Amino acid sequence: MSEVTHAGGCPSGVSHDRNVPDTDLLAPLTVRGVTFRNRIVVSPMCQYCATDGFADDWHLVHLGSRAAGGAGLVFVEATAVAPEGRITPGDLGIWTDAHAEPLKRVADFVTRMGSVPGIQLAHAGRKASCRVPWEGGAQLPLGEGGWQHVGPSAVPFNEGDRAPTALDEAGIRTVIGQFKIAAERAVRAGFRVLELHAAHGYLMHEFLSPLSNRRTDRYGGSLENRMRIVLETAAVLRDTVPQELPLFVRISATDWADGGWDLPQSIELAKALKPLGVDLIDCSSGALVPHVKIPVGKGYQVPFAEAIRRETGLLTGAVGLITETQQANEVVTSGAADLAFLAREMLREPYWALKAAQTLGQEPAWPVQYGYAVKRRG
Repeated sequence: MSEVTHAGGCPSGVSHDRNVPDTDLLAPLTVRGVTFRNRIVVSPMCQYCATDGFADDWHLVHLGSRAAGGAGLVFVEATAVAPEGRITPGDLGIWTDAHAEPLKRVADFVTRMGSVPGIQLAHAGRKASCRVPWEGGAQLPLGEGGWQHVGPSAVPFNEGDRAPTALDEAGIRTVIGQFKIAAERAVRAGFRVLELHAAHGYLMHEFLSPLSNRRTDRYGGSLENRMRIVLETAAVLRDTVPQELPLFVRISATDWADGGWDLPQSIELAKALKPLGVDLIDCSSGALVPHVKIPVGKGYQVPFAEAIRRETGLLTGAVGLITETQQANEVVTSGAADLAFLAREMLREPYWALKAAQTLGQEPAWPVQYGYAVKRRG
């Protein structure tokens, strides 16, 4: 076994002579100039524990352990491109150069462990200025640490909430510029995949759905107009991010609500994103409006990834209660998606990917610091 030694003499933990498995979930995938060692992704998961947007040791250990646990791609949580774009005061941010410094520690360590570091760039829109979930998640009043948020229209998320300020076209230009500068910082920090967050009822998704977008200008009304900000932002990001690095877009494939965003519109959006150089559609759903009925069950969102992949030829990622090894493997081997995104299950088991390899009959790629003690022997 070959080892790479870094400053301080500690090996990298990456086994470079490991046999590539012939199981699809464990097979490498190359997108542009980046190769993922397997198809297992740690999905972006907000931790709500940053101070003024800055990552700390929690983020390093939380994400680093999942990289040491064998995932192919490890995403940093939704990272706000502007302070007013945070969901809560505990959200990560990347709106100054200083924010990129602790994030670089995360990207560097994830890389050292053999995973690819990714970051999801986000703006919460009308769902900003809220308490953290374990404090109830309600909107923060302006006099209690809250801030005035923005959206496509002055339509609040919850009835009785403070309404967002509707962005004018100058404000839209400002937001797109914030995404561009954030992308530049993310690349300098060492992230190898960037994802535009256009899902879960946040700003980009709010423009897409007629339930939250009541505009009458060129950013509202028709499907073409409602897609405009997402397409313009994706185009700017593609021009900003080096061509050898992949660009993903996360969408909510449906609002699960009558008159809202749905799968046929999502397919049209994906078709429009493809010629702009977007490489993968990360297919989630919902969260635009409260009190909708969602048929939650194992793999319930996988059909969205399958349909978009089939209709557009784009790579897709599947998310949504993917918990078991054989289930994740079937997502890939069936052709439903190219990557399996895991969230809550990765919270329960940071070493899920290593255990999946063992379940599928492969030798897990243990970090060398563990492997000498725990690897299987004849």
